[in-house]
Amino acid sequence: MKNISDIIEGYLKSVIEETKQGQIEIKRNEVAEKFQCVPSQINYVINTRFTVDRGYIVESKRGGGGYIRIVRVEASAASELIRNMIEVLEEGASESLVEDMVYRLLDQEIISKREAKLILAACARTTLSLPLPLRDQLRGRVAQAMLLTLLHKSNER
Repeated sequence: MKNISDIIEGYLKSVIEETKQGQIEIKRNEVAEKFQCVPSQINYVINTRFTVDRGYIVESKRGGGGYIRIVRVEASAASELIRNMIEVLEEGASESLVEDMVYRLLDQEIISKREAKLILAACARTTLSLPLPLRDQLRGRVAQAMLLTLLHKSNER
């Protein structure tokens, strides 16, 4: 069974997909009313599920006529997206950063669900049972190696 955050995320993504511009403007209170939840739940979903690493830019305007604009940013090419991710991983990576990147690659249909599971398993906290910051450094290097493999795969096509 899906939780309310998953349902709200799915709804917002489907509305974005329906628009030709790849963006939507919402009123937080209206969406909260639609799902019978508190407005802070909408904030939580937007702040955790619509991040730059997942391919979204979020803008907001406060006040009476306020809105939240969610814009889907498309990478011009799979190889460009992967190169950007490799660069971000230079300093190491938290588990959530790698998860966000994997979900973006899945959303863009650059990797399969099986490849996503393999990357997540290799980069999991339980797999890399080392103290911080060593764990994040190793996770970044492992993720980079996997992305480099994907980059070579996409260049072969």
